[in-house]
Amino acid sequence: MTRSSVHEHSRIERHAVLGDLPKAEEVTIYFEGKAVTAREGEPIMSALIAAGVGVFRYTKKGSPRRMFCGIGRCTDCVMTVDGVPGVRTCVTEVRDGMAVERQHGVGAWKTENMTEQGDGQK
Repeated sequence: MTRSSVHEHSRIERHAVLGDLPKAEEVTIYFEGKAVTAREGEPIMSALIAAGVGVFRYTKKGSPRRMFCGIGRCTDCVMTVDGVPGVRTCVTEVRDGMAVERQHGVGAWKTENMTEQGDGQK
């Protein structure tokens, strides 16, 4: 199955209550280095689910976390976005060219010269 066919078939195009999916410009985000087509204005999580991604982060003990609340109240969807850990992907809109990575534990800040753990350790 190609990336485009996963994308096309993972979206609800016609909904009995909400109606048809409105038209939107396509943008490209990069999930762990791979290009993913997204709809302008949609949450990062929506684009990743449409692309077949199910696990968004891993706890400190290595347990996978998937979508849970979808409204920004829990932390199951937090990922590292453009080098910033802890971004709630269910309420953060995609931006063309953004880099998204699965987060492990509390994540790590990525800077040009160093990587710092979210708890202040280097």
